[in-house]
Amino acid sequence: MNIGIVGLGSMGKNHYRVLKRMDNVTITALCDIKKTENFDEPFYDDLETMLKNEPIDALIIAVPTFLHKEVALKAIEYGKDIFIEKPAASSIEDAYEILDAVKQKGVKSCVGHVERFNPAITHLKSELHNRVIYTIEITRIGPFPPRISDVGVLTDLAVHDIDLIRFITGKDILQTSIYKSRKIHNHHEDNAVLSLLLENEIVANITTNWLTPFKRRKVEVACKEVYYEADLIGQTLHAYSDFQTDNSYRTRDIHIKKDEPLYKELEAFIHYLRSGQRGDLASIEDSIQTLHITHAK
Repeated sequence: MNIGIVGLGSMGKNHYRVLKRMDNVTITALCDIKKTENFDEPFYDDLETMLKNEPIDALIIAVPTFLHKEVALKAIEYGKDIFIEKPAASSIEDAYEILDAVKQKGVKSCVGHVERFNPAITHLKSELHNRVIYTIEITRIGPFPPRISDVGVLTDLAVHDIDLIRFITGKDILQTSIYKSRKIHNHHEDNAVLSLLLENEIVANITTNWLTPFKRRKVEVACKEVYYEADLIGQTLHAYSDFQTDNSYRTRDIHIKKDEPLYKELEAFIHYLRSGQRGDLASIEDSIQTLHITHAK
């Protein structure tokens, strides 16, 4: 597969690094407004020129969120399959415009919700199969990243967890309450708590901020007869069960083979391009569901 990358910031360079490790994949061209380091591949500062001149099967779109629509529509115009880093677009309307173009042109598309491919999530989802879920608590906190200037924590961080909640439960979100504030960011919220009600009366809470001096990524799920605790950074998963009246319980450490989530996600994307089978990749429709929540008034 011939892959192009547009946007060579932090995430674009991660895609570049991972794709270089993959067999049967060729990075045929790169595009950004400015070349900040040397690459082996042809480099362009104009997307349309790259699309005209280079043999590209699919395009990785890792530009800032406000440019997603413009870049995606241009790639679709040239008949290229697309991988858009989350979220699909800055607004629900823009995301629907991309979706309409994808359908009209018949290209393959997905949105990069990389946490779906975290081994801790893969094992947690498997453990939750056929279990009665009561509550989900997700914590995603850390220091402020100066590279993020065009969006707040809801769009940059909470979208991961809104998507994860739908992904691991297979249930729709029925009601949402969002509480947010701006403490240190110039323009956007940097602190938020989301409370969600899903089908089957599953209650979920997401705590996210850029105010904490260390990173924490945890998912805790209370089920009938068992409680799970997943660490997405350490890629660990623990199960607590056999609860007794004296507050004792049994702990089980679930074996997880650690792996790089982005590698697994791009592997799934290449398989999707070849087979048409989306697998666990997030769709534009999935991203639109998330945008409806983060953009709720």
